Amino acid sequence: MSGEKIVRVGSRDSALAVEQTRLVIETITHSHPEVRVELVTMKTVGDLNFRPFEELNKDAGNPKRLFIKELEQALLDGRIDLAVHSLKDMPAERPDDPLPILAFFKRGDPRDALVLARSAKNKSLESFGFTIGSSSARRRVQLAGLMPGCAVRSVRGNVLTRLKKLDEGRDYSALVLAAAGLKRLGQEHRISRIFEPEEMIPAAGQGVLVCQGLRGKGYGYLDAVNDPDSQDCAGAERAFVARLESGCTLPTAAYAELRGMELRLMALYADEKRGIYRKGTLSGNRKEAVKLGESLAENLIAD
Repeated sequence: MSGEKIVRVGSRDSALAVEQTRLVIETITHSHPEVRVELVTMKTVGDLNFRPFEELNKDAGNPKRLFIKELEQALLDGRIDLAVHSLKDMPAERPDDPLPILAFFKRGDPRDALVLARSAKNKSLESFGFTIGSSSARRRVQLAGLMPGCAVRSVRGNVLTRLKKLDEGRDYSALVLAAAGLKRLGQEHRISRIFEPEEMIPAAGQGVLVCQGLRGKGYGYLDAVNDPDSQDCAGAERAFVARLESGCTLPTAAYAELRGMELRLMALYADEKRGIYRKGTLSGNRKEAVKLGESLAENLIAD
């Protein structure tokens, strides 16, 4: 077709990643019918290496990059034009990063969800010892306060793989997963309980999809993808984490909400070895989102 623009969009090849990337693709093609999008999927090291994050952290410094590095290399090599990621899988950006975040998709459900094994559906979590599958240090330290009688064991793999392990019933009685991922995969019926942010503060950027591309290249077709509310909330949340210079294994959490021009940020910082557990909130103008995140981090450090 004359005048048709072809855009190759890269994604991890897991069912959830593909479904999320299709949400972005549909938005692009709906607003820009002249753009033809081709989906390019690939596996990342993080998809293939199921070692615990604590071990990966020793080898890689920041294991989050293990979920995006193949896609980033494909961008640099010109094999794809755009990559779609879950924002919580991305490390903090550098000002001179040649592969910046270009657009923040409208946020899905930011909360965490409890999924019970089918054999445990009618039992109370508080009534007997539970083994909960989660590889997140953030979830682990918050679960210790919410469900002190439960053990937390590491579990790796994509969402469907984790659900399969749960249903085998050998190692886990329940999982804690992101509600957004379950809903996007049509697995909302598996949710037994939603944790409100006041109970379990989500990971910075949880529920937000982002588009990454080459600095200086034209991406006008992303005008309909970017959501200012997601961008400002994510800016505050990620600034909090970046100020603490925390990696994937240090428990941090940050969640921002907007009320008009006011942004309210709640956050958590913990250091299990030193027995530190700090939570706090801070509100201000959304135009100062990044500053709010940095200020709240400094407040918790000072405490």
